[in-house]
Amino acid sequence: MKIVYIVESLVLRGGCERIVTEKANYLADKLGYDIYIIVCSQHSKQKNAFSLSNSVKQINLGLPLYSQYQYKYPMRLWIKKKTASNLRKSITDRVRAINPDILIGMGHFKANVICSIDCRAKKVIECHEARLFTQSGLANHPNKLSKLFTKLNRLRYFHTIEKKADIVVTLTEGDKLLWSKAKRVEVIPNFSNLEVSKISLCNSKRVIAVGRLSWEKGYDRLIEIWQHVIKEAHDWHLDIYGEGDLEGNLIEVIRKRNIKNIRILPSTNDISQEYSKSSICVMTSYFEGFALVLLEALKHGVPCIAFDCPFGPASIIKNNQCGYIIKNGDTKLFVEKLGLLIHNEEMRKEFSKYAIKRADEFAIDTIMKKWNNIFESLL
Repeated sequence: MKIVYIVESLVLRGGCERIVTEKANYLADKLGYDIYIIVCSQHSKQKNAFSLSNSVKQINLGLPLYSQYQYKYPMRLWIKKKTASNLRKSITDRVRAINPDILIGMGHFKANVICSIDCRAKKVIECHEARLFTQSGLANHPNKLSKLFTKLNRLRYFHTIEKKADIVVTLTEGDKLLWSKAKRVEVIPNFSNLEVSKISLCNSKRVIAVGRLSWEKGYDRLIEIWQHVIKEAHDWHLDIYGEGDLEGNLIEVIRKRNIKNIRILPSTNDISQEYSKSSICVMTSYFEGFALVLLEALKHGVPCIAFDCPFGPASIIKNNQCGYIIKNGDTKLFVEKLGLLIHNEEMRKEFSKYAIKRADEFAIDTIMKKWNNIFESLL
């Protein structure tokens, strides 16, 4: 079987980049399939964030996808149109040359273009974020014309996928419901192939959060929560691992409020060690595609607390068994439950036992068997 993935980049240390890399490696090394990844914006000199098997063929197109922002209107629109045309042609030429059986695109990146390529391959669209937030762009822009353009563009984007994709694969049941007009929709959660260095003993006075420092991760809510929690837990620490555009702003907020025992640390290649040295993992995102971080924490026996945002956390955390799912936005309850776990080591250890069992349900062999069944059904 010949399978082609089409992605924007493999440079960033994000959940999508990791899971695509690990899927491709598994399909090539374990199942012996002929796997290609067409990377649209990456240049040959740029290194992947995660190691790709030598059996997987990576093709870097090196296209300047966002070069239009260097120009003012109306030149910006012309450059954007030219870039889109070049992208479509480059992808089409590569796909036709490879002549795959299966063509896989990501829901958030040019899925409409991928679905429209004239070739014999079956089109599969993976949704790595909730449809509610896919291609949202300027949805909250104060300019009415921009909001209208975004709305119409999204409708056209989703209509193309629904009409032309052979199957849409979501990460959660909640997101599946939003794709009711698609030809076929299936739910396959992500897995975590992160090697566990050591199971947490849940006796350290440390809370961990992991994820890029961007708006959707809700670190503003986490800082507010910690400001209350630390009043009754003076000897506990919160460490946030991640990088992103909001790093400076978050550091400034922490400084101005004089919040104690909180650090923002850069991404690490050995996050397993950090999970193993933590007793609680927290997530305060406004939305998630799947929340891979929570699954990684559970594998290490670390209890988790997260807001019930659309749509990932509730599909991973079993409430009151391996952690807590908090009504989205209820910071008061989040503070209460975090404080409860902080002051109850026995409860943390009981949650830890179930966390490991829960994580086993997302084993890579189990999840990749579901993917293989879909590929075979399409052919």
